[in-house]
Amino acid sequence: MNIKELLDYTGQILEPERFRDYCPNGLQVEGRQQIKRIVSGVTANMALFEAARATDADMVLVHHGFFWRNEDPRIIGIKQKRIRFLLDHEINLVAYHLPLDAHPELGNNAQLGQLMGIDIEGRAGEQSLLVYGRLPHEVPLQQFLGRLELVLGRHCLMIGDEKRLLRRVAWCTGAAQDFMQQAIELGVDLFISGEISEQTVHLARESGVAYIAAGHHATERYGVQALGRHLSARFGLHHEFIDIDSPV
Repeated sequence: MNIKELLDYTGQILEPERFRDYCPNGLQVEGRQQIKRIVSGVTANMALFEAARATDADMVLVHHGFFWRNEDPRIIGIKQKRIRFLLDHEINLVAYHLPLDAHPELGNNAQLGQLMGIDIEGRAGEQSLLVYGRLPHEVPLQQFLGRLELVLGRHCLMIGDEKRLLRRVAWCTGAAQDFMQQAIELGVDLFISGEISEQTVHLARESGVAYIAAGHHATERYGVQALGRHLSARFGLHHEFIDIDSPV
């Protein structure tokens, strides 16, 4: 299908104009006009582009793309090599950041909640990116952590009493630890995000609300896969998710 028709559709369902984002959403690097094969991944990088080229993909769909606010705007160095590769092989780069975090079905937050069996009760925080919900029944923090690590396939950092019983959970994937104070005010038992800084440790200890840093990359693998599967099913496109591992 034509890239413009595809972008018109993704724009309709993700509504990027609603968000105050840190990067442009949608088409970032233009390639060939007809799309048959999509490769999705979390972050735009050369390893992903090379893997997409090996599959003869027409489009790379990512959560973390290019042209971030306050970064050096010059097309030099590593950025030049990446963009040149895409242009040389006529591969489109399409990125959706906050719109893909927030989508109620395809988004990173919705997908992670579904994987963990959490019933979403509502959203809060800046641009409604903080999600909160309830587990079907109380579980000890250590047991919940074990299940989360099994689902994500990685070790997570936990701050809190491992025996604490959990029922209400708040979460926001990626670099969203700044929502910790709002999670505390919601009265949840646990807040999950991707990253952690020194001050978050003390907030968790003093509030009694447990915190799990589950990995920026690890928590944001699922929205782009869901979007890729959705586009594949709707338009008959071939889709493949390629996970370029990151320990962060």
